[in-house]
Amino acid sequence: MPRNRTLAVLPAVLWLAACAGHPTDPAAPPVPGACNAEAAQAWIGKPATDANVQAAFKATGAKSLRSLKPGDAMTMDYRADRVNVVQDANGAIEKISCG
Repeated sequence: MPRNRTLAVLPAVLWLAACAGHPTDPAAPPVPGACNAEAAQAWIGKPATDANVQAAFKATGAKSLRSLKPGDAMTMDYRADRVNVVQDANGAIEKISCG
């Protein structure tokens, strides 16, 4: 294929790649044990005690839990079956998200 045609096709390929499904795409089929962070938002602002963190974890339906304190290192890998419970400097639950 001539170089000009290759360059002309590139924007279309990039556009199609941007439209590809993402693990959080609502149209994607549910993953067994997938995290539902919305179900645990009631725990935001509460003390990050073991009981509250475990209750938030259970509410999400996730298979695994990652509890993070300020300054903790966090990998950037995405896992649909993991919930992240992040606490603030005062020891309260600041954020609950999947991944």
